[in-house]
Amino acid sequence: MLTSLLVAVGAGVGAPLRYLVDRAARRWYPGPFPLGTLLVNVSGSLVFGLLAAGLVAGWAPTWSEPLLGAGLCGAFTTYSTFAHDTLALFDDRRRWLALANVGANLALGLAAAALGWGLGSLFLG
Repeated sequence: MLTSLLVAVGAGVGAPLRYLVDRAARRWYPGPFPLGTLLVNVSGSLVFGLLAAGLVAGWAPTWSEPLLGAGLCGAFTTYSTFAHDTLALFDDRRRWLALANVGANLALGLAAAALGWGLGSLFLG
């Protein structure tokens, strides 16, 4: 029961934060590329990489995984919006942007997670 509550609390922060980041990105960059979705996915991957390093090294408490991992990062990052944005670009005949979106989300998300893991291991492990 406590684990479910931790996930809910984290998600209650992560989802509105995702919305605010996306809105700010759309004001800053009104172009067709879904920059807000990319920003939340990359930054969420970085945070999750740090958290994963902390869990493995033992400096992050076990309750932080449901709160910050599944809850905060899970609600902050978004696969469904990434998929929707990509399909919308394809539908709008912006196929190169759609492919760039897929490549950027995958490559930068994985790189950010690895960077988070590396930084967490280096400085806190």
